[in-house]
Amino acid sequence: MFIPKYFKVTDMDEVKEFIQANSFGTIVTTKQGKPIATHIPLEFRKKGDEFYITGHMAYGNHQWRTFETCENALVMYQGPDAYISSSWYGHENVPTWNYQAVHVYGKPVILEQEELKQDLVMLLEKYEKHRKNPILWDKLSPQLLERELKGIVGFKIKVQEVQAAYKLSQNRNEEDYGNIIGQLQKEEDLNSHQLAEAMKKIKNRGK
Repeated sequence: MFIPKYFKVTDMDEVKEFIQANSFGTIVTTKQGKPIATHIPLEFRKKGDEFYITGHMAYGNHQWRTFETCENALVMYQGPDAYISSSWYGHENVPTWNYQAVHVYGKPVILEQEELKQDLVMLLEKYEKHRKNPILWDKLSPQLLERELKGIVGFKIKVQEVQAAYKLSQNRNEEDYGNIIGQLQKEEDLNSHQLAEAMKKIKNRGK
């Protein structure tokens, strides 16, 4: 991923926070030279000093069969994005597009069943624990779990390389930056509002 210096993110804690908030990602591998992709929740976990991505896909999805021969998988995560009109600047320029994106590379391997169970327990904890009637692992019947486990394949990817880009107008002066946030907040789409919040967040971090 091409990342100009203004937009490069290297703080792994910041990357982890971003992925936790935007964990519905895309895993890309190749089959006989042809790229194939699956869109699924892909969690970013730390074990000791190592980082891993974990996930699972349907047994009928043949992409998991490429893991053995694939030297590297690409996992992509994306945050809010929006069009930026150059009419929002105090000088003549061209429009652009702001976004947040993270690319992660690593070798995928299939999880053993116990590892898969542990990963699913954590996945349910993340998305269910705060709910009024949470659906947690120990609340589901063994019969249901056994049947469902037969239909999925779990995997993990040891993170070898991370490329993170926050293209959020960091190269603009303070007046233009504030005006871009204000104009995004006036737009009618949710993406623009979320992007404005992301821009305010990184501005506050710099203080």
